Amino acid sequence: LADPFGRLLWASPALPGAVHDIRAAREHAILDALADAAIPCWADKAYQGAGGTVRTPYWGRRETLSTGQKAVNRSHAKIRALGEQAV
Repeated sequence: LADPFGRLLWASPALPGAVHDIRAAREHAILDALADAAIPCWADKAYQGAGGTVRTPYWGRRETLSTGQKAVNRSHAKIRALGEQAV
């Protein structure tokens, strides 16, 4: 996890490579901790269904998304890019 300034906040212990990102977040109780602390989190499409305070972009092919959905996804990507730099 990284903050909006790209600073590393937490790194998990290693899990087998086949463990999906959302499963790892659930196993380490990250999703619950974020929700309990009311901390908003911007994640990629792999976290669809995470719930709580986790925000994900709209799912779908670019050409099938509405203009508004595309705008939201662009904004989401700009916010997420700050944390991704730390990763």
